[in-house]
Amino acid sequence: MNQKEIKARFYRDRERIFSDEDLLRDSYKFCVQYSLLVEEYIQKIVKPGRFEFALVSVGGFSRRELSPYSDIDIMFISESVERDKEEIEKIVREMWDCGIEASHTVREEADIERFLADDLHSFTQFFETRFLLGSEALYLKWNGHLLECITPEVKEKLLHAYFEDVKQRHQRYGESAKVLEPNVKYTAGGLRDLQVVEWMYSVNNKILLVDQKEITQTESFLDHIKQSGFLNPKAVSRLSESYRYILNIRNHLHLISGTKNDRLEFSSQEKLALIFGLGTDPLHMLMKKYFDHSNIIKRFENTVVKRFTRELSGPISNMLAIQLDDDFYIKGDMISVNEADSITFSMILRAFYYRGFYDARFDETLRSVIIEKMVGMEDLHEAEPESSVFFREILKLEKNVGKVLMSMNELGVLSAFLPEFKELVGFFQPGVYHCYTADEHTLIALNSLENLDEKNLTLYKIYLGIRHKDLLYLGILFHDIAKPISIGGHEIIGGEIASTIMERLGYDQKEIALVQFLVRHHLTMEQIAFRRNLFDPSTLNKFTALFADAETLDYLYLITFADLSAVSPQVWTQWKSDLLFDLYQKTKTMLLARISGEELLAVSHEEVIADSEFFSEDSIKSHIESINDLSYLQHYSQEEINQHIEEIEKGTRVSVFFKNDGHFTGITVITRDCESLLSRLCGALSINDLNIHDARIFTRKDGIVIDFFNVTDFRSGQEVEEQRYDGIKENIERAVTNELQIVAEFNKVKSKWWRIENKFFKRKGRIKISFEKHDKYTIIDVYSPDRLGLLYQITKKMNELGLSIYFAKIATQGDDVVDAFYVLDRKKKKVSINEYELITFELTETIKELL
Repeated sequence: MNQKEIKARFYRDRERIFSDEDLLRDSYKFCVQYSLLVEEYIQKIVKPGRFEFALVSVGGFSRRELSPYSDIDIMFISESVERDKEEIEKIVREMWDCGIEASHTVREEADIERFLADDLHSFTQFFETRFLLGSEALYLKWNGHLLECITPEVKEKLLHAYFEDVKQRHQRYGESAKVLEPNVKYTAGGLRDLQVVEWMYSVNNKILLVDQKEITQTESFLDHIKQSGFLNPKAVSRLSESYRYILNIRNHLHLISGTKNDRLEFSSQEKLALIFGLGTDPLHMLMKKYFDHSNIIKRFENTVVKRFTRELSGPISNMLAIQLDDDFYIKGDMISVNEADSITFSMILRAFYYRGFYDARFDETLRSVIIEKMVGMEDLHEAEPESSVFFREILKLEKNVGKVLMSMNELGVLSAFLPEFKELVGFFQPGVYHCYTADEHTLIALNSLENLDEKNLTLYKIYLGIRHKDLLYLGILFHDIAKPISIGGHEIIGGEIASTIMERLGYDQKEIALVQFLVRHHLTMEQIAFRRNLFDPSTLNKFTALFADAETLDYLYLITFADLSAVSPQVWTQWKSDLLFDLYQKTKTMLLARISGEELLAVSHEEVIADSEFFSEDSIKSHIESINDLSYLQHYSQEEINQHIEEIEKGTRVSVFFKNDGHFTGITVITRDCESLLSRLCGALSINDLNIHDARIFTRKDGIVIDFFNVTDFRSGQEVEEQRYDGIKENIERAVTNELQIVAEFNKVKSKWWRIENKFFKRKGRIKISFEKHDKYTIIDVYSPDRLGLLYQITKKMNELGLSIYFAKIATQGDDVVDAFYVLDRKKKKVSINEYELITFELTETIKELL
């Protein structure tokens, strides 16, 4: 058979495996069959001969865990690279010509010591090799030398290097096993977590795990640790099923992508849900199973790391053991149980209390017995009172509450104690801006409060001043608990669930009422701060009326911060922090001084002008007094305000200023107000490939407007380069004077956006238009997936509908936006309710067209 025929036959045989649905159902068998196929064809391609080198498979190929488009890694072991170079190059060339696109390395025995010193990744490959052809004697000699190098000192060095490698990988790809769009290989709880345990085990025990059975290396390893007693049979079975499931996800992910792809994005999840067909809600079931299995793998990796860490640090004398009570003792930072077989649920909660109180951890026996006790537990049948007491005591700990609850959740204890929390575990909302499952988000939020320090001084002081932190923690624990029942209105249902749970736990009605209030209003503060005019007395009065006292405001402020900071690293920005604090400060002043929003703003305006010499000049004072929005003074520096006054006094028709702040480019436009001005400005920015993240409108009594936009470059997501300023400024000036044909320009650039948009905006999201009554205006909230030109299209349509925009607040949440507009109709009156349906339809159709 010539090379062309071999290639065609290999592709045909490979496609037969890839399309075998029965084989695909068992990821272990699939990977073995594909790996054996590649081995078989390498044997066919390489003509028999007396080679003085050894050809071995490496990595996933050696493990017989090849996914459809995994790298096919091979290694040549040679005694003389110079002697064998020509023959090796010929073999590699023939493999590529026959369709085996292998990545190869060539190693000599001396490379073992060299890579041991310099390159952990390459050295680790040496532990995962499988002989294919050539000199088997040389291969065995290589393995013997490899194991000889693992001295006690080298073992300790390698294990510490693996510990650090796990830490760095998790930091890069996700430290939680419940990241919503995980990398199935590298995120915590992914395939690599179990693989690295195998490497640690090999190094620690000076053994090579590869055998010649037609099974994956993972199956061989798991059988080995079961037989050796390293892990009990039930735990091995769970681990095997978890790895099998995630490997199955990876196999299918490669197939639907047509390439090597280990990132399980929302779009891929939807496709796999249809393939796997799990129940009536296949998407949630697919991912819930994924998170359950990834948690099992991460839990095992965590346990093994702790075991080897303890072994390296040496044993602690039993003389140092301290008896905590009749059931538990602590030695160093390790809690142990006296009689594992007699452990009860209330004892488990007591153990977790000790864990938090002493900032300790469980030994392997206690950890294992807790896991086994929780597996399959549907209901808690034991006496509740004692368990409730210890749970309440955990919440009252001075520190480590978040750490303890996270550990309880990881081991399945939290769901067993609070059945209402069980549905939250693994629950997620596809297409929204959360990065974690609902249970993980909840516990990260709680941790973010406990981790407050002087870097967030105001929040930290408020947190320290909270008298009943246990109630604060309950507010966080229950804030999303009703999401699995209904995302819309989950805050209302959640309040009722919180009340039921707290009654069961023995809290009094006053405590229950506080937590119920916090759950019910956990979204209110951010909605007001990010979507409403905080210099509007009506808004301030309405918000302040919610609170019976200032202390309740403190609780809600902290919960709002915790909720937002736990969503994703991008959500909690300085801008949002400032807005939230501004609302908190104003509300606190109103509550303590017992004044209205009108009184607060009047006093504030007078104080700002009176307290600064800068405002003593008549022109500056007049300028400030003409802007009925004090946030202008917070937003701009004195130097910038002087620039504004200078441009206005010069009579410049359009003035444009740029300012980079490290994340965004701020663009300020000063001109006289005119019809559809905001829409024109948004259009001018859009056709320059700028993504608008937020906008603020400041209007003087004489009709001069000062509009501000925070933007980034659409392609890079970075600040706008200075060399582009002149072109952007020219387009803005022409847009204001109506010389720029915005619609035509917009349609021109829109056609080139779709490829980039597919890369940047991956989530579908939803479209929703809502209306709120106000003393002077109609407030329209627009919820939509983010797209380039979205704000331009919305404001353009509003102008066509005869709506004048007097105030706008733009809030981006990941790939979604929530835009709030304060509008009046053509007659300068609030919009009639009769017009709501038409406005909703027109705006929705406009957004759909853009999407």
